Amino acid sequence: MRLLTAAVLMGALALAACHPRSGAGQAADNPVAPILTTADAVDDQSFARPLEARVTHLALDLDVDFDTKRIGGTATLDIQRRPDAKTIVLDDNGLQIDAITDQHRRALPFKVGAARPEMGSPLVIALRPDTSRIIVTYKSAPNAGALLWLTPQQTVGKKAPFLFSQGEAIENRSWIPTQDSPGIRQSWEATIHVPAGMTVVMSAPRPEQPITEGGEGVFNFRMDHPVASYMIAIAVGDLAFRPLGPRTGVWAEPATLPAAAAEFSDTEKMVSAAEALYGPYRWGRYDVLVLPPSFPFGGMENPNMTFLTPTVIAGDKSLVNVVAHELAHSWSGNLATNATWNDGWLNEGMATYAERRIVEALYGKKQADEQIALGIDTLNKAVADAAAGGGNATRLHTDPKLKDSDQSGEIAYEKGSAFLRTIEAIVGRPAFDAWLKGYFDRHAFQPVTSAMFLADIRQHLVKGDTSLEAKLMLDRWVYQPGIPPNMVRPPADTFAEQDKAARAFAAGNAVPEDWAGWTTDERLRFLTRLPRKLPARSLDALQTAFKLNQARNSEVRFAWLDTAVANHYDAAIPSLQQFLTEQGRGKFVMPLFQALAKDSSWGEPIARRIYPLARPLYHPVVTRVLDPLFVAKPTEKGAK
Repeated sequence: MRLLTAAVLMGALALAACHPRSGAGQAADNPVAPILTTADAVDDQSFARPLEARVTHLALDLDVDFDTKRIGGTATLDIQRRPDAKTIVLDDNGLQIDAITDQHRRALPFKVGAARPEMGSPLVIALRPDTSRIIVTYKSAPNAGALLWLTPQQTVGKKAPFLFSQGEAIENRSWIPTQDSPGIRQSWEATIHVPAGMTVVMSAPRPEQPITEGGEGVFNFRMDHPVASYMIAIAVGDLAFRPLGPRTGVWAEPATLPAAAAEFSDTEKMVSAAEALYGPYRWGRYDVLVLPPSFPFGGMENPNMTFLTPTVIAGDKSLVNVVAHELAHSWSGNLATNATWNDGWLNEGMATYAERRIVEALYGKKQADEQIALGIDTLNKAVADAAAGGGNATRLHTDPKLKDSDQSGEIAYEKGSAFLRTIEAIVGRPAFDAWLKGYFDRHAFQPVTSAMFLADIRQHLVKGDTSLEAKLMLDRWVYQPGIPPNMVRPPADTFAEQDKAARAFAAGNAVPEDWAGWTTDERLRFLTRLPRKLPARSLDALQTAFKLNQARNSEVRFAWLDTAVANHYDAAIPSLQQFLTEQGRGKFVMPLFQALAKDSSWGEPIARRIYPLARPLYHPVVTRVLDPLFVAKPTEKGAK
């Protein structure tokens, strides 16, 4: 980490005191978010030096070109700077920079520095004494890491091409020249030009109706709240809309829209339930966008519009907890945001905790407890997997100086959630809810660190009670590896029936007769509690009884295929190929391909045959992980 000198701290104080907007494009009702000055708030995944000069507002005017697979135009950046700042540093990953000027259209010298793996390059721009605005003329590269360009045949409707972005964590620097760090919040606006007949949606309100001029559509968006740069998102394609409530609705391809609207019909109720827990929803509308199957995540919490995979459309609302999770980010993550990715649990762990509170409010405690129990299963596996490396990967606050320190998803989500649930159990739900609501108010539209979280909970909840402090084990949860002994668990009998059925089946008994009446979570528990190795007759029995190769529920299908791959079950290969080539959700496709690749005799030939068919559907965040498994080696013959 870069240490802060006294001179830098003085400059930071000067920036924090300077709240007037430097550009006419900025909203007057939202002050500039502060830049944190503590060492743990220094972002080692950004080249920016915000204590010297920082972006406060971003205005995009861009053309979307499906033929060249590029987004290009201008990015106008309003900046704040120390009086003696000679440069401003932006993040860049493969951008073609054509020109950079100031507010008077005078050229500003710039240099793109040496690239670092995964991070891209620093874009260093020289400032004149009076520079307060920068205009960057540029294009994204055809292989920009945030963007996926789909042909009509790769969409559900097969009529028009499609583009979508995925910016978290540091991908947006591949299509937007700005300071791409969650600790540098910025308001933004955009004018997007697309071919006539196509629809653009973004993670911001659309203040006016789109217009068509000169054979193109022009869409305008404006986000007045300061947000982290990774929350800027775009999708372009053949899209239609259906309202779900006074301030909620769903966007999707027309062929997907009816099923999506039915699946997510409880969205308005979710917003109300979340508000009852955490205070007013401050973003205006909450819409969801169901993307083509290539979307790499279950959901992405882009403000105003959650991006979703269609794999959560199960037909029975059994996977809508994904929507509850992304909605919860409207408070944890979007409102109060981790200042660096070393504190990613502040976003994801808090959202996972809130997700299950929303599920409990709408669908009952039993369903919430089942999802908590499945989460603890995931957490236990993550801790066991990390033990070989010394366990540092199981810290909530990660330290990049530690060799095996890694903000893995399971730890950030499930250990973070368990931490909050444990605090709630110790202090009581009313007191914890009051504190958490106040926490979001006190840190609204600002970056936070683990140290700030702990200081807030000590000031406003612990209040000097040494006995309570000892019971909570706050520092142990955040800064130490492993799971503290005070973790609160759901009732021991949450899955008693399913666990008993799994033991009986493993011992040679028949398949459980109650499967048809079980919930998705109960089916998942049964499948994941089976022995890792099963005889072919047992797999045949499961397939015959439950038709798991044809399971519509993506979570159940994945759990089944994971077991099938572990057991070289040939009867599942057609289902496996269909699953891997019809959707690109990283949670599913990466573990399956990785498991296949580890098995040189049975699995690798299968993977080598399927991966070239599946790869064009996958987003760069997925192919970046999977390509090294297959691309560097020649394709082997004899694949099944």
